[in-house]
Amino acid sequence: MNPARVAYFSMEMMLESDIPTYAGGLGVLAGDLLRSAADMHIPVVGITLVYSGAIFGQVINPDGTQTFYQTHWQKLDQITKLPAQISLTLAGTQVKIGCWRYDIVGMDGFTVPVYLLDTDLVENSPWARELTRNLYDGRGEFRLCQEAILGLGGIKMLRVQGYKKIETYHLNEGHSTFAALALLEENDFSDEAVRKLCVFTTHTPVPEGHDKFAYDFAYHYLESYLPWHIRKIAGENELSMTHLGLNLSRYSFAVSRRHLQTTATLFPGYKLDFITNGVHHRSWTGPYFQDLYSRYLPGWLADPGLLSDAPDKIPDDALWAVHQESKHELISYVNTHLTSISSLHERLNPLPADMFDTDTLTISLARRPVAYKRPLLLYNDLEKLSHIGEGKIQIIQCGKSHPTDDVSQGFLRQIVDVSKKLRGVIKVVYLENYAPRIGRLLVSGSDLWLNTPMRPLEASGTSGMKAALNGCLNFSVLDGWWLEGFRGNPQSGFSIGPDDEGQNPVNDDTTDVADLYGKLGSEIIPMYYDHRSQWLSRMKQAITLGAYFNTHRCLSEYITKAWKLS
Repeated sequence: MNPARVAYFSMEMMLESDIPTYAGGLGVLAGDLLRSAADMHIPVVGITLVYSGAIFGQVINPDGTQTFYQTHWQKLDQITKLPAQISLTLAGTQVKIGCWRYDIVGMDGFTVPVYLLDTDLVENSPWARELTRNLYDGRGEFRLCQEAILGLGGIKMLRVQGYKKIETYHLNEGHSTFAALALLEENDFSDEAVRKLCVFTTHTPVPEGHDKFAYDFAYHYLESYLPWHIRKIAGENELSMTHLGLNLSRYSFAVSRRHLQTTATLFPGYKLDFITNGVHHRSWTGPYFQDLYSRYLPGWLADPGLLSDAPDKIPDDALWAVHQESKHELISYVNTHLTSISSLHERLNPLPADMFDTDTLTISLARRPVAYKRPLLLYNDLEKLSHIGEGKIQIIQCGKSHPTDDVSQGFLRQIVDVSKKLRGVIKVVYLENYAPRIGRLLVSGSDLWLNTPMRPLEASGTSGMKAALNGCLNFSVLDGWWLEGFRGNPQSGFSIGPDDEGQNPVNDDTTDVADLYGKLGSEIIPMYYDHRSQWLSRMKQAITLGAYFNTHRCLSEYITKAWKLS
């Protein structure tokens, strides 16, 4: 057994692209961190939930509306059922909780086990079986109970599995902070004793990421688990999962330097730090780029810091050849999923003029279509965009909308409408069913990675880090990680809008889009087509970002700052 010293709790965790235990960046990051732990022989164990509900596939119709179809995932295909069971009392009902295991295996065989909790058991009532049906169920009772299962149940399951000497419990986002209540019970309800055991990460300034529950509601479901002083440690007026984590952790941190400033404003009075996120370099570097780096930067897989040598050691012609090969794979995929055309016949037999190609500057936006990410900013002025980009750029956009999210689906419809309006002028596509396997194609085959969030709502962001690992240049608003990346190396990409670290930065679409169009037309497009050596130089500078923005470095900081492993 891995003699784990750290237990890492997270409501979502990306183990494999098609295992539905994640919704977005939070889960992808959790998976990347544990993959690095396996590579680095760090004794960690993961705790999350497994979900038994239908998975929704996305079909984009010719008019931009979406149809969702159900697919069913069989847990036994990819994870191992364990015999252990525990139980919790929720709303006066005994709920039995089963356990599954998935092993993350590092480069040389070191294993980080992940335990996945499950209430879909025949012994449970229909209500209890539904509790782990869907990640982030919109019903408040299910959200509260899922968080109880993760935190309270997670501690109990660790004990059953033999983990009795964990030194640090890492609570990843507020969803997992009920673990601290279970630890209170084990430690004679001593807040100070629990603080010595816990660390806490907050990942977003967006209110939806900070769960709160009315106390009457919480007592109805969790009466036997809420200590007498719950209002002191979780908020006087309502039970705040974030405040619970902040009050019962010895070390609390944000996920970028900028996010620390925002978090300190949202939660004044707490001692906070930051550890900027990273990505698992081995998972997100395309196969052709991996071969390139292994040839010219030997040892980079074990030590991603060697990527800093890319400008001196990687030849231009070798880099361009690998980029074009990766781009060819991306374009081949895109050309089977065009959305600018309407008829089935044209989709099956696209005209050459509608097809993407490897010679055109390719801009990608892979973001969930929600308002604060401004998914339509690029299309603010179609006439001006056409003037700048006709025949010179092609645009790939993707990001799944939830079946019940009408606003997000509305954004998608507008983008598909834009793809039709620009047909014959600028190629635009919206890809269905965005997932890590498509993300890997995008980050390794795109030329420019566009990101336009409203400041300061991008806590970190990691997709741009993945793009940089593959020599793709970032073109982004200065927020989250890119504020650090661009300041550290302005030659690694391009900025959009002002460098504004104020607590109430101005998000003026007119100003930002003017800067976006101006740099696209006067710097980016001319450099790509007319100054290829400069473009390749910037690609190499982008690669150097991977020397820092990786989860190996991130975990090294966890070890020294948060986990205190000697």
